[in-house]
Amino acid sequence: MRKEAILKYSRRDFVKASSASLIVGSSALHAARIGAKTLKLPLALQLYSVRGLLPKDYAGTLKEIGALGYKEVESAGYFNHTAAEVKKAMDDAGLKLVGAHHPSDDLHRNLDQILSFSHEVGITYIICSSPGHKNPNPADKGQFTLDDWRWNAEQFNMLGEKVSAAGMKFGYHNHILEFKETNGTVIPYLELLRLTDPSKVTMELDCGWVTVGGGNPIEYLRNYPTRITMLHVKDFKRSLTPPSNTNRPSIAELGQGIIDYGPIFEEAAKAGNIKHCFAEQEAFNAPWIQSLKIDADYLQKLGMS
Repeated sequence: MRKEAILKYSRRDFVKASSASLIVGSSALHAARIGAKTLKLPLALQLYSVRGLLPKDYAGTLKEIGALGYKEVESAGYFNHTAAEVKKAMDDAGLKLVGAHHPSDDLHRNLDQILSFSHEVGITYIICSSPGHKNPNPADKGQFTLDDWRWNAEQFNMLGEKVSAAGMKFGYHNHILEFKETNGTVIPYLELLRLTDPSKVTMELDCGWVTVGGGNPIEYLRNYPTRITMLHVKDFKRSLTPPSNTNRPSIAELGQGIIDYGPIFEEAAKAGNIKHCFAEQEAFNAPWIQSLKIDADYLQKLGMS
C-alpha cells in the first residue's frame, strides 16, 4: 500500500471532520479495493455491546447474535451465571467464547477465581480492560502518571506469567489515555510495549480508541506486528469538538462514521499475526439487532465470515 494512501487519524482530523479530505468508510471504497489483502477471520463481537440486554435474557440475546452470523464473542461479565450455564448458552447460540475482559482491580483481587472460571468456560484469552494505579487515590481517577504506566507494565508481566501457567494467554486492551503524551514526550502505549514481555503479554488494539487518542492503528500494526494479536473495531460520528477521555465522540455503526477499516485490515493482514477481530458497538443508533447487522455486513464486505 502506498504511503500517501494511508489515513493519518488525529485530533486535527476530528476538528476538520467536515472537510472532503477525510477518508470515510463506505461500500464504494470497499468495492474499489476488491482483491486487496484483508483479514480472513470469523465474524466476532465484544459482548460489552449488549451489556444492557444480557442481564435480562442471557441465552436469548446470545442466540440473536448467533443468528446475525457472528461466530466468536468476547465477554465483559457473566451476570451471575455459572460456568456451566455460560457454556450451554454459548453452545446453543453457536458461538465460541474466546476471551474475557476484566479490569485491573478485579484481576488483582480475584485472579484465582477468574482463572478457575475461565478454565471452566474454555476461553483462550484473559484481557485487562482498564489499567490500575500504583498508589490508588480517588483524586487520581482517570489520570495516570508515567510511574503508573510503568507499574502497570510490571503487573501485566506478573499477571501474564500466572495466566500462562494456567494454560491461557494474557493481554491488554487500550482506551484513549495510552496515546496522550505523559511527562511531555512519552506515549504510554509505547512504554507498555517496551516494558512488557512479549512471551507473557499480548496486545488487543482497539483501533477506534487509538484513533480518538490521536494515534494511527496502521502505524502500530506496521511497527509492532508481533505484539498485536487481536483487534477491536468501532466507528464514530463526525464532530467539530476535539475528542478527549472526557469528551468522547458519538458512536456510529461500522461504515457509518469516519473510519475506513479497509486500509487498517490490509496492514493487519500483512502483519499476519491477528487471531481475532471483534466489533464493539458501545451505543446503538438503531434497534440493537439492526445495528449489529450493519456491523456484521460491513465486516463481511471486508472479508470476514
